[in-house]
Amino acid sequence: QVQLVESGGGLVQPGGSLRLSCAASGNIFSINAMGWYRQAPGKERELVSTIISGGRTNYADSVKGRFTISRDNAKNRVYLQMNNLKPEDTAVYYCNARRAGDGMDYWGKGTLVTVSS
Repeated sequence: QVQLVESGGGLVQPGGSLRLSCAASGNIFSINAMGWYRQAPGKERELVSTIISGGRTNYADSVKGRFTISRDNAKNRVYLQMNNLKPEDTAVYYCNARRAGDGMDYWGKGTLVTVSS
């Protein structure tokens, strides 16, 4: 099992920045990819960004150039730096970890990001 705990959400004005953090614990050696997803009210959960074991990253088109994913292997943490936030970025952001082999997904409980003036 893998446990994921997100932090760093909150209320921010348009154009502002936030950094989300995801702390992973448990059988983390089985994980080969981590990422962030988000779900806005009335919408389906969508991919925001992922980072795989080799360090390769992937971003949704809507956040390219504004968001940056990174990880600290020593601290078992993944971060999402979000700059130039827009109202349409408002959502609950979920940390995801994917197990190597069978691709099983683990999820955190989410952290709310609200972008509003």
